[in-house]
Amino acid sequence: MLDDLAHRALRFFWETTNAANGLAPDCWPAKSACSIAALGFALTAYPVGVERGWISRAQARDRVLTTLRFLRDAPQGPEPMGRSGYRGFFYHFLDMTTGTRAAEDVELSSVDTALLIAGVLYCQCWFDGTDAAEVEIRALAGELYARVDWRWMQTRPPSICHGWYPDSGFMEYDWKGYNEAMILYVLALGSPTFAVEPDAWEVWTSTYDRCWTTTPGEEHLHFASLFGHQFSHCWIDFKGIADAYLRQRGLDYFENSRRATYAQRAYASANPLGWNGYGPDVWGISASQGPADIVRPFAGETRRFRSYAGRGAGVLAGDDGTIAPHAVAASLPFAPEIVTPTLRALLARFGPRIYSQYGFIDAFNLSFDYDDVPLVHGQRIAGWGWVDTNYLGIDQGPTLAMLGNHGNESVWRPMRNNPHLRRGLVRAGFTGGWLA
Repeated sequence: MLDDLAHRALRFFWETTNAANGLAPDCWPAKSACSIAALGFALTAYPVGVERGWISRAQARDRVLTTLRFLRDAPQGPEPMGRSGYRGFFYHFLDMTTGTRAAEDVELSSVDTALLIAGVLYCQCWFDGTDAAEVEIRALAGELYARVDWRWMQTRPPSICHGWYPDSGFMEYDWKGYNEAMILYVLALGSPTFAVEPDAWEVWTSTYDRCWTTTPGEEHLHFASLFGHQFSHCWIDFKGIADAYLRQRGLDYFENSRRATYAQRAYASANPLGWNGYGPDVWGISASQGPADIVRPFAGETRRFRSYAGRGAGVLAGDDGTIAPHAVAASLPFAPEIVTPTLRALLARFGPRIYSQYGFIDAFNLSFDYDDVPLVHGQRIAGWGWVDTNYLGIDQGPTLAMLGNHGNESVWRPMRNNPHLRRGLVRAGFTGGWLA
């Protein structure tokens, strides 16, 4: 089952990416722009596919080389349109054909650039051959990473800003913990050219106390959506290494994510909002597509449903009954003893309604059965609920990466040897484990 899921996730990237430039779509089959975060996951997917025997090394090499060459040559500059990025950063969404900013409301994104660069650096580690093509991959990866001006994105130092618009400047928010942006700070700290100072990590963790849950026996840093406990872990093996904050708490970020996974299952089992289907084998609440942005009655109350949202486990965290199977799959390394049975149960109970060409569709909702609502995504099945019809790159990517890490540490193993990643972790104060 896990092999089939991983294979389908690999095929998503292999078959939906624009082979002429390497750009990966935000979602499919709906027409969409390229998501640079999805592109980082696509670059990560190809070597995993080689190790599983689904594509050849030469095929992966050529696709990666096409992608990195395109990113190197994509126009950078402060102009509002006709550019792919600025100061080494890339716009969140790019036109799938031209590779330039997809629309005037698209931001130059710090965290999505970091997710892209993580995939770039993984390819730099994995393609270690002496032939000219693999040598070029390593050189291009180094060039793309070195030109990202992380310091420029510190408009309110030492924190790193969410992003920038060419017409209005920097966004008003900075990345402060705890969420998916750990990878952003680690890469910024490890940069060979524009490294931020270690006090950036101190400010990042300064908000951790308000994220700390106190459930007896399962204390952990809380983030309502599971993707926040997964994204950085796709490339960084946090087992056995810890920063100053978690050393004081007696755990590491891997254990933290394990506890968060169990907390999600416990929340779905308790089901305080009474959603249909929730239970110990139906859980997984994360960022995903949903049916519509609308308010409707449910179980004698007024409930708000959403289209795309960063849903999380909790009454105040946007839980609207939508389950994202990818959130379960990407938790496999943390808690295989509950993830694998849940995936099997989802397949057994809902079968082809939620599992198709590229594996699990993005999301489904057994409580949304309203026939008077214009849907934003997916389709309603009378008497059953709502099911999405799209796959998202930022959901397929963690699924494949984490299934690879669970199987043979496909991503973690090479990345542990990346000098930039190691330098960033050390400068953030991480010690122990494989860093020693």
